[in-house]
Amino acid sequence: MTESAPAHLSAASRAWFAEIAAAFALEAHHRRLLVLAAECWDRGEHARKVLATSGLVYVDKRGTPRPRPENAIVRDSAIVFSRLLRELRLDEGPPDDAGRPPRLPTERGQHGHGHRRNGRA
Repeated sequence: MTESAPAHLSAASRAWFAEIAAAFALEAHHRRLLVLAAECWDRGEHARKVLATSGLVYVDKRGTPRPRPENAIVRDSAIVFSRLLRELRLDEGPPDDAGRPPRLPTERGQHGHGHRRNGRA
């Protein structure tokens, strides 16, 4: 049985919710995480539209340019959305032991951290 998405979500988020709900066996806590992820996406998209029409900055009463609050909303929504997706673990591949993607190799070696230990490279 396919679960219906909450009505307060955007049409795009409702479609995404329905697609995920149809493809995965969601338990109650998964459904709540999915709703939160869709809400974060919608919030970020709404803030992005405001920025598109109003610009990235505004001038305060003293004439100083300031970043619009919607910049932080876009940033925070993207961070929370990605964390919720990671928590849902919807990737089709087998998860690694830590439940996160493996580290990418760096120029300093397989798992270089880019920092010095005891003053030596």
